[in-house]
Order: sequence, then structure tokens, then C-alpha cells
Amino acid sequence: MHTLRASKWFLAIGCFVLLLTACSFVHPAVGSAPRATSLRLGTTLRSYRAPFSVIAAAWSPDGKQLALGEDDGTVEVRDAVKGTIDFSVLGHRNHVWAVAWSPDGKRLASASWDQTVKVWDAATGKRLLTYRGHTDLVFTVAWSPDGKRIASSSSDNTVQVWDAISGKPVYTYRGNPDTVSAVAWSPDGKRIASGCFDHTVRVWDATTGRHTLTYRGHTSYVWAVAWSPDGKHIASGSTDGTVQVWDAATSNHVLTYRGHSNGVQAVAWSPDSRRIASGSWDATVQIWDATTGLRVFTYGGHADIVTAVTWSPDGKRIASVGDDVQIWQAS
Repeated sequence: MHTLRASKWFLAIGCFVLLLTACSFVHPAVGSAPRATSLRLGTTLRSYRAPFSVIAAAWSPDGKQLALGEDDGTVEVRDAVKGTIDFSVLGHRNHVWAVAWSPDGKRLASASWDQTVKVWDAATGKRLLTYRGHTDLVFTVAWSPDGKRIASSSSDNTVQVWDAISGKPVYTYRGNPDTVSAVAWSPDGKRIASGCFDHTVRVWDATTGRHTLTYRGHTSYVWAVAWSPDGKHIASGSTDGTVQVWDAATSNHVLTYRGHSNGVQAVAWSPDSRRIASGSWDATVQIWDATTGLRVFTYGGHADIVTAVTWSPDGKRIASVGDDVQIWQAS
């Protein structure tokens, strides 16, 4: 059954996996931060490589640490300023596709292609629980704004919501007909958006699981979904090379950003909801105005595909990852 199920996503992600595994990396010394006192937009603040390709990244709520998920199953937390490793654990048996901090910064969740989600003590790296509800690859994980629940999505076509302390399932959303590659909670915790390989994004009630709307603007797999911090809009990134912004209440299309020359793997809003950063298989991160769609800046510090983009809580820095980790000035 697993082999049959795997065939539906293999073509979609095969080229991506080959890109990740085709290169081998050494562990060079951590780079030093620039000495300039006035930093321009796009200035690289820190750059380093992990022993394996990095797939996932997330800032801690206080902006002091960066969590990473790596190709070999490692979950790592680094000091965002010094670049030193606070903890590193080979926690999974396959790629770590997503990492997410609890709102209070005390716990860290990681989602893996080994079909599990694990929750860690963010200070010590101690494993607190393992969620085994999925029957296929787990692509993403997201905490509810109150930190009480976790949502995870999988190529088993489900989004599962479960208790963040006990791991007990709350409910399973089965409205997606294909791999669910992205999940995002609304800022008020009342709704969940899920991006699917059937080219759609669905929004549903986070308490009852009742489907409320579907966005159908994309023409290929949806890889990324992000809710604006003000709760008004959703941005979705796709293999069709676009990022589309749409009304979270009505699903009405607002704008389409077409600045990338290849698929879009990652999307992140600035904390003030005014700008969007998108990471692409074209090896760039592009910052653009969320209202007009006009490009503000293109960061070209990566040599290969960008797999994750995360904006620091203060809006001043962006961390983007792929073949390496780059932290750079975002304002």
C-alpha cells in the first residue's frame, strides 16, 4: 500500500530530492558577521553549511535562535547571532521537512518523511513526544496560536490536529484528495489553511473541521501557504512559479506575483503584513510589496534551490536555507 501511495508524489518531488542528494557538503567554520554599522537591505549577516542539505528553518519567538531541519534527519537549534549550535539531534530516520516553535518558545516540533512528528524541549533537545498518526510522509507541522494543538499534514492526504502535550488526536481533516504539503493556522486560531498537490488551498474551521472555502488559482502543486499576521490574506506558492495573494474570508484573488523563473517552495509574510518573501527553485529569495506586487529586492546568496524562508519576529532579518543557511538584512 505504501509503495502504491508513494507513486503519486514521486514525480512531483523526484527532481527536488535529486537536487538535495546530488551534492555533498563539508562542515566549514562558521562565518563572521559583517562589521558595518549601517546595514543595507540584503546584507549577509551570517552564512554557514550543515553536514547535509537543510530543508526547513524557523525563528524562535524571541528571535534569538534558529531551528533547522536537515536532509539526514537532524534537528538543530543555533544561536542566530553567533551561529553556534545550542543542540543537535539525529531525531528522525528520514528528511526533516518542517520545524516549528511553540508560541512560548519552550518546545520545538519537527515533521519528517519517516511518517512521524516529534516534539522537543527547545532548551535541552530532549524528546517530549512522538506523534505517529500519519501513514505516509509528513510534510509540515504548525502550532495553534495558543500552543495547545498541533496540525500536521501528509501525503496520506490528511491534516491531523492533535494535543500538543499528550499527542492525543483531536480530529482528522480528509477534505484534500492528494498530498497535503502545507498547513497554516489563522492568527486567531479559528481556521486552518491547507495547500494540496491538487493545485488548491482549502480553508476550514479549526474546531469542527468544517470546510469553508477553496482557492483554485494555481495551475500546479501548491507547496507553501502563509497567513498574513493581520489575518486578512493568505499567500500560496506553487510549482507553477507564482505566489498568489487572496482574501482569507472570501477566497477572492488579490494579486499574483510572477517574479520567479521556477517553482516557489517557501513563502513568508513580514510581521507587519506589508511585504512577502518567497523562496524558489531558481535559487533566489525575493521580497515584494504585498499590496502592489512590486519587487523590492532579490537575494541571490544561494547557489541552489531555496527550500525555506523565515522572517525574524522583529522584521529586520530573514533566514533562508537550501544548500546552506543564510541570515541577511531584511529592512
